[in-house]
Amino acid sequence: MASDPTSPAPPDPATPGTGSPGSGTPPTVVASAVAAGAVVGLLVIACTASARALSDRIVGDGDDQIAALALFVVLLAGYGAAGWTAQRRAEAFGAPDAPLTHGSLAGLGAFVAWIPIRVLIWVARGEDRGLVTGNDAALRPGQVFGALVIAAGLGLVGAFLAARWSRRAPRPPA
Repeated sequence: MASDPTSPAPPDPATPGTGSPGSGTPPTVVASAVAAGAVVGLLVIACTASARALSDRIVGDGDDQIAALALFVVLLAGYGAAGWTAQRRAEAFGAPDAPLTHGSLAGLGAFVAWIPIRVLIWVARGEDRGLVTGNDAALRPGQVFGALVIAAGLGLVGAFLAARWSRRAPRPPA
């Protein structure tokens, strides 16, 4: 069979991330890049939660709204950092073609990894409030859903910015 000279050459299977739009090959998702991004996000979440607990202990519950807002902004930036890290790692592995997937998975991974830690904190404190029910639940289902959407969205934004940044950055001569 003769090959059609007008059809594009098949991507090299040894090269990860060669799926481009229209090539018929799906983009490669690098699991280790997503995991690295999720770890960065989880570290930011843990540090932010610790700072919030310390602030509540020192100042009092809900007395310092400015500090709570600042910590919330840091938390949001952490989801973006998770996406940024995932995309930069994916590019280092030669798979720069799925930034939105890497970013959203890293943001989601960071939050999903935080949930068991939050449950352990709830158990260790022996709080009388419910875990998912009651007026002052530790993990309200609506808040969990909202946090998942925010984590995925901001992870996606972080990865998008990382992909744009890498396209603009000057390449070192080979």
